Amino acid sequence: MNAILWNSRARRWLFVVLWLLLAGVLAHGSGLRINPTPSLPKGIYRLAAEHGFADLAKGDLVSFCLQGEFVELAKERGYLQAGSCPNGLRPLLKRLAGLPGDHIEAGSLDIRSEDNQGRPMSSVLASGVIPTGMALVLADHEGSFDSRYFGFVPLETLQRVDPVFVFTPNHTKE
Repeated sequence: MNAILWNSRARRWLFVVLWLLLAGVLAHGSGLRINPTPSLPKGIYRLAAEHGFADLAKGDLVSFCLQGEFVELAKERGYLQAGSCPNGLRPLLKRLAGLPGDHIEAGSLDIRSEDNQGRPMSSVLASGVIPTGMALVLADHEGSFDSRYFGFVPLETLQRVDPVFVFTPNHTKE
């Protein structure tokens, strides 16, 4: 009797796991993304229907895959988990803070010398004009791994995302 009961439970769990896996694949395929990090409000976001970068505006939420020398740093330090990007990491979700031609003052940004675990962090961002084809992406969270550390990102790699459901904790006490 125990073997039959265990077999029934195992089949039920396998069924649940397979359905959750299928739901995750379908959700990802339909453009849904989950943000579990404090960079932006935690929640579910959807890739915007348009895939071009021409209509992006400052303040838009964007998704992109990290490129260049900082991919290895993100892997080594665990800043990004495994994901669907060509580099094997999760896409980042940030706010578009600057476009080509905008002047930025790096000194006005909160740039830390250490990450949240006390490891040294350096910034490659310098004051000046954002070059053609590049963008400045920042997070709402001051300790986020963003353009303050890895510099500008290619504008063509950005895809706008829209919040579907975000968790906004109530910090007020009654």
